[in-house]
Amino acid sequence: MYQPHIKVIGEHLWSRLQELAPLRIRPARSVLLRQGDPATHVILLASGSALITLTGDNGERTLLAVRGAGELLGELAVLDAQPRTASVIAAETCHVRIIPAADFLGFVEERNLLAPLLRHAITRVREAEAVRLELATASVPTRLASALGRLVEAASTASELAVRLTQTELSQMIGASRNAVGTALKPWREHGWVDTTSGGGLLIRDIGAIQSHAHTQK
Repeated sequence: MYQPHIKVIGEHLWSRLQELAPLRIRPARSVLLRQGDPATHVILLASGSALITLTGDNGERTLLAVRGAGELLGELAVLDAQPRTASVIAAETCHVRIIPAADFLGFVEERNLLAPLLRHAITRVREAEAVRLELATASVPTRLASALGRLVEAASTASELAVRLTQTELSQMIGASRNAVGTALKPWREHGWVDTTSGGGLLIRDIGAIQSHAHTQK
């Protein structure tokens, strides 16, 4: 079962890790890490949620995963000294700590954390592969409901969640047309399970009902 980093390394070490950098605020929709950039730092996500996205050769974006509070972002690129393989976008206002690569690597070495972090990274790779399989085989409502479900699961708010992404962005991330996303959302809006926010995003009110309905659609 997937666990956040805070559970992998333990709350005591997580607290010590937070001491390596000051707390900063990043607004919704801001880019926290950019695909292709050098791995100069690791981001500790103290609150909020973030989207892990992959940009293809033609500019198309795919939503690989959603991360919530208690996660490290970009740690694998730092561990193997390679460029970022994906981008990370704030799904809501996030409180983060930006830890320089050298400080993070020293922390990992001193506390023998390399092995558990690599095992955790393997779990993430498997999760991403499952998402890719879903994108290739599932219906648009199922793909959209799954993506929204990952957002809700990772979010800091449990009852309702404002997703600050447009229909066009959502369609890009699940590999569907904007019209197909609009068609999938229509019955969910009519039932009151999802609503449109003033900023152009979505307010998810009942993710359970959305997912149940999506799986009945062909």
